[in-house]
Amino acid sequence: MIPAGTYTIERDHSELGFNVRHAGIAKVRGKFTEYDGTIVIAEDIAQSSAEVTMQTASIFTGSEARDNHLRSADFFDAENKPTVTFRSSGVRVNDDDEFVLVGDLTLNGVTRPVELDVEYNGAATDPFGFQRIGFEAKTRVNRKDFGLTWNAALETGGVLVSDQVTIQLEVSAVKQA
Repeated sequence: MIPAGTYTIERDHSELGFNVRHAGIAKVRGKFTEYDGTIVIAEDIAQSSAEVTMQTASIFTGSEARDNHLRSADFFDAENKPTVTFRSSGVRVNDDDEFVLVGDLTLNGVTRPVELDVEYNGAATDPFGFQRIGFEAKTRVNRKDFGLTWNAALETGGVLVSDQVTIQLEVSAVKQA
């Protein structure tokens, strides 16, 4: 059972990332390095909630040129649309360790419903006395559903950036007093 309480996502031990096919042959991985998130675990897990805000300017893929392109109006338009948000609207319980977190993802000024498959990884008290919980979550979205349509045709056929994006979250959250 997940310990009830309000938890803050801790950046040093979490990763909010994604991957997308590049040129149809390889996956490019990226993450947001600046974000805030709160998870509220209710006594009845189905009444729990989560909210996360990511700063689009903090995108990191390991390539400065690519990161700058992703921050541009071709993709995230970080100057005019500085955040990506997720707000849950419900939880479906599959079993003690697996859930579906239902909510709204707002990206590029467009809000769409998404469902994240969530696996609870456990709870622990760290050496500093803080209670932590851990989760992994995953979903797939079509970037065009969020108005992210930039692409480039390849000589060999196909396109540079696939439409399907896998969002992957590794979360360690600390219980608030």
